Amino acid sequence: MAEVQVIPPKAARPDTLRVAAYCRVSSDSADQLHSYAAQIRAYTQAINAHDGWDLVDIYADEGLTGTRMDKREDFNRLMADCRKGKIDKIIVKSISRFARNTRDCLAALRELFSLGVTVQFEKENIDTGTLTSELMVSVSASLAQEESISISKNQRMSYQRRMERGEFITCKAPFGYKIVNGKELEIIPEEARYVRWIFDRYLNGASMEWIADQMTKTGLLTSDGGHRWYISTIAYLLTNEKYMGDALCQKTFASTFPFTKQMNHGERDQYYVEHSHPAIISKDVFEKAQALLQRKGQRVDLQRECTPLSKKMTCGICGSTFVRRISKAGYVSWVCRKHDRKAADCPNGRISEDSIHTAFLRMYRKLRAHDGIVLSPILKQMDALSDAMHRDDPAMLAVNTAIAAASEQSYHLTKLHTAGLLDMAALSAKQTELNAKLTELRRERRKLLCNEDIDEQADAIRLTIDTIRSGPDTLPSLDEALFTRLVERIVVDTQDSIRFQLYGGLEFQEILEA
Repeated sequence: MAEVQVIPPKAARPDTLRVAAYCRVSSDSADQLHSYAAQIRAYTQAINAHDGWDLVDIYADEGLTGTRMDKREDFNRLMADCRKGKIDKIIVKSISRFARNTRDCLAALRELFSLGVTVQFEKENIDTGTLTSELMVSVSASLAQEESISISKNQRMSYQRRMERGEFITCKAPFGYKIVNGKELEIIPEEARYVRWIFDRYLNGASMEWIADQMTKTGLLTSDGGHRWYISTIAYLLTNEKYMGDALCQKTFASTFPFTKQMNHGERDQYYVEHSHPAIISKDVFEKAQALLQRKGQRVDLQRECTPLSKKMTCGICGSTFVRRISKAGYVSWVCRKHDRKAADCPNGRISEDSIHTAFLRMYRKLRAHDGIVLSPILKQMDALSDAMHRDDPAMLAVNTAIAAASEQSYHLTKLHTAGLLDMAALSAKQTELNAKLTELRRERRKLLCNEDIDEQADAIRLTIDTIRSGPDTLPSLDEALFTRLVERIVVDTQDSIRFQLYGGLEFQEILEA
């Protein structure tokens, strides 16, 4: 009888591992910037020096929170490159640098595992290539999350105590003020002049829309740094008690982890502090404005809950947004803002909210039923285009390295000044030069990120199609969460026809039923 020897298959493994590193610092202090620069330099050297490792890129985020994934440009770029098959292994200093949110951390790690990408955490000595790593990561990430929550709680407790003593005013100055000494409001004369003008114009019969248009023409930025002033911006200004020198504290509060800001509808205590800072207008003027707002019925309820259609509907004829209207009989409709103001300015009148919901449900069912005819070909075309456009670009690595070098140079200059080896004049001159260089480098990095529009669109389309495919087979009524994940915008061409623009650029037309 012949002898049979079993030869087990060899595990498929590339000759070289394509390795990337992810770095993050959570503040813009000199020490943190030095850490940021040192991490990039160290990882670049270590990966290049390691046999069998090929450096893909160093992904680095500066001065950003780790509790939310959606604010980190380079982390999102890292995940996108992993989905494209560019990376085999990721090196991270610690789990707290990767994420401080257990849910997002594990979601990212599970996705990376499904893509065949392992993550090595140096501080915890964890490599997700081992079978038991996820449990260890879960424990460590939970500790990091608890640390983040504890820090946030301590900060909120500090704010709470200051509110109770009448010492806390605001974390962000409203238009017309600036924060000095970290806690006091000081009037900005030029902006204060416009605040008085806004109150005066409104009390003399001007509409909030006209005032917003005039303020936009001045070129002045809003308190949020926006170039355009909206009716809601003017309404908030007219109802802000800070302009008469008082302060209502805790109008908003942070929800549970991950932290998101919510309007305070009585869930938390509020504190009203009189004469807390210099007033721009008199109490009499402020109260007259509140009375007029009530009389005209124009007071904007800034705390109302938005519907899924809010800010998504645009008129295909004049480009105006659609606004929601509820009749006395309870009929809910949406109408072009320009038509609502003057019917002759735009022919797009009211359409019922129910008909829009019905049109979305009909579109969703069609896409589910005809996946192979509609969705699959689109996905194949985008993947083919993405592959054709795909090319290695060392420019991002070069920019990140230059940012790290400039940041490290800034740190060393500060150390020299502290040691008395560099006077303030020379330090300021050098720092100004370095800051200009860093600004230009960061602008260049943003441009490079924008150059990946095709890949980003392919990812968006893939996510949209996955959302449809993983959705329920039947949808008897509107699922608000599903609608929000799928629909980016609705264009109302006529009162009988609308177009749903989904994320990724997919667009489908539906006829509205009477």
